[in-house]
Amino acid sequence: MTDPLLHIEGLSKSFGALKATDDVTLSLMPGEIHALIGPNGAGKSTLIKQVAGALAPDAGTVWLNGRDVTGLPSAARARAGLGRTFQISSLAMEYTVLQNAVLGALGARGSVWRFLGNVMRDKALRGTAERALARVGLMEQALVRTSELSHGQRRLLEVAVALTLEPDVFLMDEPMAGLGADGSRRMTGFLDDLRSRAPILLVEHDMDAVFALADRISVLVYGKIIATGTADEIRANPEVRSAYLGEEIVI
Repeated sequence: MTDPLLHIEGLSKSFGALKATDDVTLSLMPGEIHALIGPNGAGKSTLIKQVAGALAPDAGTVWLNGRDVTGLPSAARARAGLGRTFQISSLAMEYTVLQNAVLGALGARGSVWRFLGNVMRDKALRGTAERALARVGLMEQALVRTSELSHGQRRLLEVAVALTLEPDVFLMDEPMAGLGADGSRRMTGFLDDLRSRAPILLVEHDMDAVFALADRISVLVYGKIIATGTADEIRANPEVRSAYLGEEIVI
């Protein structure tokens, strides 16, 4: 049997009396898109921060490529093979598209930089950055200032920056946010193709995208996974439907 590339076992996190993450266990298999959904306040952001290394759990383990990375910070997890995109953009808007991608490639080395000009003259870094930009279709915009990109193009640039890490696993936090119907359809097609490069743990509110993409869906409610299954199984699950009462989400 194939081992999961990402496995989360018994992850828990409390803030006082509030259990934000309650004994969460889930896995991500090669070639898979595993979606994590849940109503507002379910604890998705807290869980993702623990997986990414931005927040230490109270209990539980995060395994990446068979390695226990629970004690590693975000940068070390990135170098170990975890590529992350953010719900809120983390791009340097004053830099060009290529400069952002090159800095991503530099981070994959675990290096620091003092002068951007010196970094941009590194042929290996530029090559890695240009290949990532070509993969997401942004090479024509390589010299454009990032602030001048459309919202959808910025989301693709975030994916390109993650690609420069040559990750084994993608962690994507609401990549459809703010894209609109056409942008969401384009991003859905792109992610469907990207899974062949590395599997994706996808946190998303766009249910059309989730049901179109996900091989498995886990539903998080009050910090606890209440169901995991295929799109059809999740649609038919009465506990899931009850959890979404009052939410403007059609499942």
